[in-house]
Amino acid sequence: MKNQYTQNLSGLILGIVVAAILFIGLNSFVIINPGQAGVISILGKARDGALLEGLHFKPPLVSAVDVYDVTVQKFEVPAQSSTKDLQDLTASFAINFRLDPTQVVQVRRSQGTLQNLVSKIIAPQTQESFKIAAARRTVEEAITKRDELKQDFDNALSDRLEKYAVIVLDTSVIDLSFSREFSNAVEEKQIAEQRAQRAVYVAQEASQAAQADINRAQGRAEAQRLLAETLKAEGGELVLLKEAIEAWREGGAQMPNVLVTNGESGGVPFLFNLGDFQAAGQR
Repeated sequence: MKNQYTQNLSGLILGIVVAAILFIGLNSFVIINPGQAGVISILGKARDGALLEGLHFKPPLVSAVDVYDVTVQKFEVPAQSSTKDLQDLTASFAINFRLDPTQVVQVRRSQGTLQNLVSKIIAPQTQESFKIAAARRTVEEAITKRDELKQDFDNALSDRLEKYAVIVLDTSVIDLSFSREFSNAVEEKQIAEQRAQRAVYVAQEASQAAQADINRAQGRAEAQRLLAETLKAEGGELVLLKEAIEAWREGGAQMPNVLVTNGESGGVPFLFNLGDFQAAGQR
Protein backbone atom coordinates (compact mmCIF):
# COMPACT_ATOMS: atom_id res chain seq x y z
CA MET A 1 0.00 0.00 0.00
CA LYS A 2 2.81 2.32 0.89
CA ASN A 3 4.61 1.57 -2.31
CA GLN A 4 1.46 2.31 -4.29
CA TYR A 5 1.10 5.66 -2.56
CA THR A 6 4.74 6.47 -3.21
CA GLN A 7 4.36 5.63 -6.88
CA ASN A 8 1.28 7.79 -7.21
CA LEU A 9 3.01 10.71 -5.54
CA SER A 10 6.05 10.33 -7.74
CA GLY A 11 3.88 10.23 -10.82
CA LEU A 12 2.08 13.38 -9.72
CA ILE A 13 5.31 15.21 -9.06
CA LEU A 14 6.68 14.08 -12.42
CA GLY A 15 3.53 15.30 -14.14
CA ILE A 16 3.81 18.68 -12.46
CA VAL A 17 7.47 18.98 -13.43
CA VAL A 18 6.74 18.06 -17.04
CA ALA A 19 3.85 20.52 -17.18
CA ALA A 20 6.04 23.24 -15.71
CA ILE A 21 8.76 22.51 -18.23
CA LEU A 22 6.29 22.61 -21.09
CA PHE A 23 4.76 25.83 -19.78
CA ILE A 24 8.14 27.47 -19.41
CA GLY A 25 9.24 26.16 -22.78
CA LEU A 26 6.17 27.46 -24.56
CA ASN A 27 6.48 30.84 -22.87
CA SER A 28 10.15 31.17 -23.68
CA PHE A 29 9.52 31.87 -27.36
CA VAL A 30 7.42 34.35 -29.29
CA ILE A 31 6.56 34.41 -32.97
CA ILE A 32 6.44 37.79 -34.74
CA ASN A 33 4.37 37.59 -37.91
CA PRO A 34 4.95 39.62 -41.09
CA GLY A 35 3.67 43.18 -40.69
CA GLN A 36 4.46 43.15 -36.98
CA ALA A 37 7.27 44.22 -34.66
CA GLY A 38 7.64 43.39 -30.99
CA VAL A 39 9.17 44.85 -27.87
CA ILE A 40 10.29 42.66 -24.92
CA SER A 41 9.70 44.07 -21.46
CA ILE A 42 11.40 42.39 -18.52
CA LEU A 43 9.76 43.14 -15.20
CA GLY A 44 7.98 46.03 -16.92
CA LYS A 45 11.08 47.62 -18.48
CA ALA A 46 11.36 47.70 -22.29
CA ARG A 47 14.53 46.07 -23.53
CA ASP A 48 16.53 47.56 -26.39
CA GLY A 49 16.20 45.97 -29.80
CA ALA A 50 12.96 45.47 -31.67
CA LEU A 51 11.73 41.98 -32.47
CA LEU A 52 11.17 41.67 -36.20
CA GLU A 53 9.27 38.87 -37.94
CA GLY A 54 10.37 35.38 -36.96
CA LEU A 55 10.87 33.24 -33.81
CA HIS A 56 12.43 34.93 -30.76
CA PHE A 57 13.45 33.76 -27.29
CA LYS A 58 12.20 35.63 -24.27
CA PRO A 59 12.90 35.07 -20.58
CA PRO A 60 10.01 33.02 -19.20
CA LEU A 61 7.75 34.17 -16.37
CA VAL A 62 9.37 37.61 -15.95
CA SER A 63 8.94 39.00 -19.47
CA ALA A 64 6.13 40.16 -21.76
CA VAL A 65 6.06 41.07 -25.43
CA ASP A 66 4.13 44.02 -26.88
CA VAL A 67 3.35 43.48 -30.57
CA TYR A 68 2.83 46.48 -32.89
CA ASP A 69 1.19 46.58 -36.28
CA VAL A 70 3.70 48.14 -38.69
CA THR A 71 1.56 47.90 -41.82
CA VAL A 72 0.05 51.01 -43.42
CA GLN A 73 -2.41 52.81 -41.15
CA LYS A 74 -4.97 55.43 -42.12
CA PHE A 75 -6.08 58.22 -39.84
CA GLU A 76 -8.43 61.11 -40.62
CA VAL A 77 -8.01 64.34 -38.70
CA PRO A 78 -9.64 67.79 -39.02
CA ALA A 79 -7.49 70.92 -38.91
CA GLN A 80 -8.10 74.65 -38.67
CA SER A 81 -5.87 77.63 -39.33
CA SER A 82 -5.72 81.25 -40.47
CA THR A 83 -4.23 82.30 -43.78
CA LYS A 84 -1.75 85.11 -44.39
CA ASP A 85 -4.63 87.52 -44.95
CA LEU A 86 -6.27 86.38 -41.68
CA GLN A 87 -9.06 84.33 -43.27
CA ASP A 88 -10.30 81.19 -41.51
CA LEU A 89 -9.44 77.99 -43.32
CA THR A 90 -10.73 74.54 -42.34
CA ALA A 91 -9.53 71.24 -43.75
CA SER A 92 -9.80 67.53 -43.20
CA PHE A 93 -6.84 65.26 -43.96
CA ALA A 94 -6.43 61.53 -44.44
CA ILE A 95 -2.98 60.50 -43.23
CA ASN A 96 -1.46 57.24 -44.46
CA PHE A 97 1.46 56.23 -42.26
CA ARG A 98 3.26 53.31 -40.69
CA LEU A 99 5.55 52.80 -37.74
CA ASP A 100 9.27 52.32 -38.30
CA PRO A 101 9.74 48.64 -37.26
CA THR A 102 13.21 49.30 -35.93
CA GLN A 103 11.95 52.13 -33.69
CA VAL A 104 8.99 50.50 -31.97
CA VAL A 105 10.90 50.36 -28.69
CA GLN A 106 10.84 54.16 -28.68
CA VAL A 107 7.07 54.08 -29.25
CA ARG A 108 6.69 51.61 -26.36
CA ARG A 109 8.69 53.82 -24.03
CA SER A 110 7.20 57.19 -25.00
CA GLN A 111 3.59 56.44 -25.93
CA GLY A 112 2.88 52.88 -24.96
CA THR A 113 0.25 52.08 -27.60
CA LEU A 114 -0.49 52.99 -31.21
CA GLN A 115 -3.75 54.63 -30.11
CA ASN A 116 -1.88 56.96 -27.79
CA LEU A 117 0.54 57.78 -30.59
CA VAL A 118 -2.31 58.77 -32.89
CA SER A 119 -4.22 60.88 -30.37
CA LYS A 120 -1.27 62.50 -28.61
CA ILE A 121 1.23 62.93 -31.44
CA ILE A 122 -0.17 62.54 -34.94
CA ALA A 123 -3.36 64.59 -34.45
CA PRO A 124 -1.67 67.62 -32.81
CA GLN A 125 1.23 67.58 -35.27
CA THR A 126 -1.25 67.51 -38.15
CA GLN A 127 -2.83 70.67 -36.76
CA GLU A 128 0.53 72.43 -36.43
CA SER A 129 1.68 71.40 -39.89
CA PHE A 130 -1.51 72.74 -41.44
CA LYS A 131 -1.04 76.06 -39.65
CA ILE A 132 2.49 76.33 -41.07
CA ALA A 133 1.31 75.63 -44.64
CA ALA A 134 -1.76 77.90 -44.47
CA ALA A 135 0.08 80.88 -42.95
CA ARG A 136 2.36 81.10 -46.00
CA ARG A 137 -0.38 82.10 -48.44
CA THR A 138 -3.60 84.02 -48.76
CA VAL A 139 -6.95 82.26 -48.86
CA GLU A 140 -7.18 82.76 -52.64
CA GLU A 141 -3.72 81.21 -53.05
CA ALA A 142 -4.87 78.28 -50.91
CA ILE A 143 -7.57 77.70 -53.54
CA THR A 144 -5.60 78.36 -56.71
CA LYS A 145 -2.38 76.73 -55.44
CA ARG A 146 -3.85 73.80 -53.57
CA ASP A 147 -1.09 71.42 -54.65
CA GLU A 148 1.54 73.74 -53.18
CA LEU A 149 -0.44 73.99 -49.96
CA LYS A 150 -0.54 70.20 -49.69
CA GLN A 151 3.17 69.91 -50.48
CA ASP A 152 4.08 72.35 -47.69
CA PHE A 153 1.79 70.43 -45.34
CA ASP A 154 3.36 67.08 -46.29
CA ASN A 155 6.88 68.37 -45.73
CA ALA A 156 6.07 69.90 -42.35
CA LEU A 157 4.21 66.80 -41.13
CA SER A 158 6.92 64.38 -42.28
CA ASP A 159 9.63 66.40 -40.52
CA ARG A 160 7.63 66.59 -37.28
CA LEU A 161 6.62 62.91 -37.12
CA GLU A 162 9.94 61.43 -38.15
CA LYS A 163 11.35 61.80 -34.62
CA TYR A 164 8.39 59.82 -33.25
CA ALA A 165 9.17 56.76 -35.41
CA VAL A 166 6.24 57.56 -37.74
CA ILE A 167 6.79 57.34 -41.50
CA VAL A 168 4.28 59.44 -43.46
CA LEU A 169 3.50 57.72 -46.77
CA ASP A 170 0.83 59.99 -48.20
CA THR A 171 -1.76 62.58 -47.28
CA SER A 172 -5.03 63.53 -48.95
CA VAL A 173 -7.09 66.68 -48.55
CA ILE A 174 -10.61 65.37 -47.99
CA ASP A 175 -12.20 68.77 -47.55
CA LEU A 176 -11.11 72.40 -47.69
CA SER A 177 -13.62 75.05 -46.65
CA PHE A 178 -13.65 78.76 -45.91
CA SER A 179 -15.54 81.20 -43.78
CA ARG A 180 -19.03 82.26 -44.87
CA GLU A 181 -17.82 85.84 -45.30
CA PHE A 182 -15.15 84.79 -47.76
CA SER A 183 -17.58 82.58 -49.69
CA ASN A 184 -19.94 85.56 -50.03
CA ALA A 185 -17.06 87.78 -51.14
CA VAL A 186 -16.03 85.26 -53.81
CA GLU A 187 -19.61 85.03 -55.08
CA GLU A 188 -19.92 88.83 -55.26
CA LYS A 189 -16.61 89.07 -57.07
CA GLN A 190 -17.71 86.51 -59.64
CA ILE A 191 -20.96 88.41 -60.22
CA ALA A 192 -19.04 91.69 -60.63
CA GLU A 193 -16.64 90.07 -63.10
CA GLN A 194 -19.53 88.68 -65.13
CA ARG A 195 -21.16 92.12 -65.23
CA ALA A 196 -17.88 93.72 -66.28
CA GLN A 197 -17.43 91.16 -69.05
CA ARG A 198 -21.00 91.82 -70.21
CA ALA A 199 -20.35 95.57 -70.24
CA VAL A 200 -17.20 95.06 -72.30
CA TYR A 201 -19.14 92.88 -74.76
CA VAL A 202 -21.91 95.49 -75.10
CA ALA A 203 -19.34 98.26 -75.63
CA GLN A 204 -17.56 96.22 -78.27
CA GLU A 205 -20.85 95.48 -80.00
CA ALA A 206 -21.78 99.19 -80.02
CA SER A 207 -18.33 100.13 -81.31
CA GLN A 208 -18.62 97.59 -84.13
CA ALA A 209 -22.08 98.91 -85.06
CA ALA A 210 -20.79 102.50 -85.09
CA GLN A 211 -17.84 101.49 -87.21
CA ALA A 212 -20.19 99.76 -89.64
CA ASP A 213 -22.24 102.96 -89.95
CA ILE A 214 -19.06 104.93 -90.56
CA ASN A 215 -17.94 102.47 -93.21
CA ARG A 216 -21.34 102.66 -94.96
CA ALA A 217 -21.29 106.47 -94.86
CA GLN A 218 -17.75 106.53 -96.22
CA GLY A 219 -18.81 104.11 -98.96
CA ARG A 220 -21.74 106.32 -99.95
CA ALA A 221 -19.52 109.43 -99.92
CA GLU A 222 -16.94 107.72 -102.07
CA ALA A 223 -19.65 106.61 -104.50
CA GLN A 224 -20.96 110.18 -104.72
CA ARG A 225 -17.47 111.49 -105.30
CA LEU A 226 -16.81 109.05 -108.11
CA LEU A 227 -20.20 109.80 -109.61
CA ALA A 228 -19.54 113.54 -109.41
CA GLU A 229 -16.23 113.18 -111.19
CA THR A 230 -17.85 111.09 -113.90
CA LEU A 231 -20.75 113.46 -114.46
CA LYS A 232 -18.57 116.49 -114.38
CA ALA A 233 -16.44 114.98 -117.07
CA GLU A 234 -19.60 114.33 -119.10
CA GLY A 235 -21.24 117.73 -118.38
CA GLY A 236 -24.02 116.30 -116.18
CA GLU A 237 -23.97 118.76 -113.25
CA LEU A 238 -27.79 118.92 -113.06
CA VAL A 239 -28.02 115.17 -112.99
CA LEU A 240 -25.48 115.15 -110.17
CA LEU A 241 -27.63 117.63 -108.27
CA LYS A 242 -30.69 115.48 -108.68
CA GLU A 243 -28.88 112.34 -107.54
CA ALA A 244 -27.53 114.16 -104.50
CA ILE A 245 -31.06 115.28 -103.58
CA GLU A 246 -32.40 111.75 -103.98
CA ALA A 247 -29.53 110.30 -101.95
CA TRP A 248 -30.32 112.54 -99.00
CA ARG A 249 -34.07 112.03 -99.39
CA GLU A 250 -34.13 108.27 -99.70
CA GLY A 251 -30.97 107.39 -97.71
CA GLY A 252 -29.26 106.03 -100.84
CA ALA A 253 -29.13 106.54 -104.63
CA GLN A 254 -31.90 105.05 -106.81
CA MET A 255 -31.53 103.99 -110.37
CA PRO A 256 -33.12 106.73 -112.66
CA ASN A 257 -35.32 105.87 -115.62
CA VAL A 258 -33.80 107.72 -118.68
CA LEU A 259 -30.43 107.16 -120.29
CA VAL A 260 -28.45 110.33 -121.15
CA THR A 261 -25.11 110.46 -122.93
CA ASN A 262 -23.04 113.21 -124.46
CA GLY A 263 -22.96 111.44 -127.78
CA GLU A 264 -19.22 110.98 -127.84
CA SER A 265 -17.69 107.60 -128.09
CA GLY A 266 -16.47 106.31 -124.77
CA GLY A 267 -18.81 108.72 -122.87
CA VAL A 268 -20.29 107.65 -119.56
CA PRO A 269 -24.07 107.17 -119.74
CA PHE A 270 -26.28 108.24 -116.83
CA LEU A 271 -29.88 107.28 -116.10
CA PHE A 272 -32.32 109.71 -114.52
CA ASN A 273 -36.05 110.41 -114.21
CA LEU A 274 -36.94 113.16 -116.59
CA GLY A 275 -39.71 114.68 -114.43
CA ASP A 276 -37.45 114.82 -111.42
CA PHE A 277 -34.71 116.31 -113.53
CA GLN A 278 -37.04 119.11 -114.68
CA ALA A 279 -38.23 119.75 -111.17
CA ALA A 280 -34.64 119.90 -109.96
CA GLY A 281 -33.86 122.34 -112.82
CA GLN A 282 -36.77 124.61 -111.84
CA ARG A 283 -35.58 124.70 -108.26
